Amino acid sequence: MTDTHSHIYGSEFDEDRDAVVARAKAAGISRIYLPNINRDSIGPMLNLCEQYPGYCLPMMGLHPEDVGDDWQQTLSDMHALLAEQGSPYVAVGEVGLDFYWDASRKTQQTEAFARQVEWAASQGLPLVIHCRSAHRELVDVLRAYKNQPLRGIFHCFSGSLDEAKELLSFEGFALGIGGVLTYKKSRLPDVLRQLPLERMVLETDSPYLAPVPYRGKRNESSYIVATLRFLASVKGLPEPQVEQVTDAVAETVFRTRKEA
Repeated sequence: MTDTHSHIYGSEFDEDRDAVVARAKAAGISRIYLPNINRDSIGPMLNLCEQYPGYCLPMMGLHPEDVGDDWQQTLSDMHALLAEQGSPYVAVGEVGLDFYWDASRKTQQTEAFARQVEWAASQGLPLVIHCRSAHRELVDVLRAYKNQPLRGIFHCFSGSLDEAKELLSFEGFALGIGGVLTYKKSRLPDVLRQLPLERMVLETDSPYLAPVPYRGKRNESSYIVATLRFLASVKGLPEPQVEQVTDAVAETVFRTRKEA
C-alpha cells in the first residue's frame, strides 16, 4: 500500500515518529509521500526523508492557506530549491486553492497556484492539489494549462459526482481517497461506485481525518488499511485488487521527473 499524502514530519508526531513509521511498515505501507506546507515545514520534512530514504519522499509547494504577505519571495525560494540539480522533490505539493475560512486572498492564492502549476509542467513533476470551497476557480486555472503535460492528485476529494467527473476530465489526474470515505454521513461511497478505481489513490492526510474506527484520533499511515478495506467494500472488489490498482496509479503519478 502507498500513502500518497501524510504530514508525519509535523510536531504532532515528535514523541513517537519512529514508532509511527514502524507501524506503517508493519501494516504493509511500502511508501509515504510527504507534502510540504510552508517554509518552516521544509526542514522537518527533509530530516524525516533522510532518516528513511526511499520510504519517505518529499514534495515542494506552498499550501494555499499559507499564502501570506511574503508569498512571492517564498515561492521564489521554493522554486530555487525545486530546480536544484539532484533535487529530492518528487512532486509539487501541497498546492491549490482554499477559500473556506478566508477568501480575502483569492487573487494571491490563484496566482501562487498558477505559478506552481507551471513548475510542475516545466519540471515534469506531478501536482498534489488541495481544494476547498474553490472548485470552480481551481478548474478555471487548470483549464489554462489543458495542453500542458500535467498529472497529479486531487487530494482529499470529497465532492459530488459532477465535480469528480470535471476533475477527471484532466487526463493523468487521480482522486486522493482518505478517511472521509468511511464517515457515516459521507456521500463519497455513492460517488466512487460510479467512478473507475483506476483513477483513485489512497491517502491519510495524517494527522488529520482518521478513518473509522479511528475517527477522532490522530491519524497515521497504518490506518490507511481501514480506508482500503472500506473502498474495497464500496467497489465490491477484493482488497488485494484495490491495493494493487491504487498502488499502480500512485506509481504512475509519481514517476521520475523528466530529465532537464
